[in-house]
Amino acid sequence: MLKKIALAAVLAMGSSVAMADNDIGCGAGTQIWQGQSGLLPKILGATTNGISGNQTFGITFGTLGCGNANSKITAQVVQFVDHNAETLARDIAVGEGERLNVLAELMQIESTDKSHFFHVAKANWSKLYAEQNQNTLQIVAALHDMMAQDETLRKYS
Repeated sequence: MLKKIALAAVLAMGSSVAMADNDIGCGAGTQIWQGQSGLLPKILGATTNGISGNQTFGITFGTLGCGNANSKITAQVVQFVDHNAETLARDIAVGEGERLNVLAELMQIESTDKSHFFHVAKANWSKLYAEQNQNTLQIVAALHDMMAQDETLRKYS
């Protein structure tokens, strides 16, 4: 009986693979395995997208092949914000500092707009680090919203 159940499961998996979509969506996994065919790259790409949550991030910000290719909010920006959370929060609170400058560089903010970016970030510190922003993605989303609402910074969001 157990062998029959195992055989049925294998056959069911085989038929679902045969009907699988040719596209696994957008995200880092899709970009890493882009151009490779076969079941294994699709499984690895979908797994990478699902485990890391980057597909949701890509859809939210239009990055990672999920929409707006001009967006300056990238996975590298998210990783930087995550790894430098405390120091960056302090830099934003005072409106200057090395981490804030690196963030501006990662977001490709032109030197003529940096001081404005620093000022706007400082003015919005309480919104960026509001109680509802419990994780890095929420902070980056608040940063994106802040920039999208500013006439000068809109082009970087």
